[in-house]
Amino acid sequence: MVTTLEAGDRPLPDPYRQGCPTRRILDRVADRWTVLIVGALGDDSRRFSELLRRIEGISQKMLTQTLRALERDGLVTRTAHLEVPVRVEYRLTDAGRTLREPLKALEEWSIAHFTGIAQSQTHYDSKADAGESPRDRAV
Repeated sequence: MVTTLEAGDRPLPDPYRQGCPTRRILDRVADRWTVLIVGALGDDSRRFSELLRRIEGISQKMLTQTLRALERDGLVTRTAHLEVPVRVEYRLTDAGRTLREPLKALEEWSIAHFTGIAQSQTHYDSKADAGESPRDRAV
């Protein structure tokens, strides 16, 4: 059964269906670099170098690619100030700011559950080290 919009005959987006364009959006907003960039931008404008320093482990290439993708998706604006040298700043758009709350919740969840997850991983890995393969267990 396909659910349709009341005013038309287009199917509603369903991310569980293969090929649904919402999957691309989910891929973008669920990406770890997106989560960290949105968090680092917050309510302020930031220069590329500030973001690079704030987000440890991200390469210049990955920061550039992610910022371009966020700009393409309308989540970040890029402003170049014609100075010498040129100053470029990035800022969340209105749509980008709406991501802050759910992504902050995800960040807080990861911090709150880190210890339990680390313990589970250690327990799981110790079973594998003892010769019990995860494939041996019934699914």
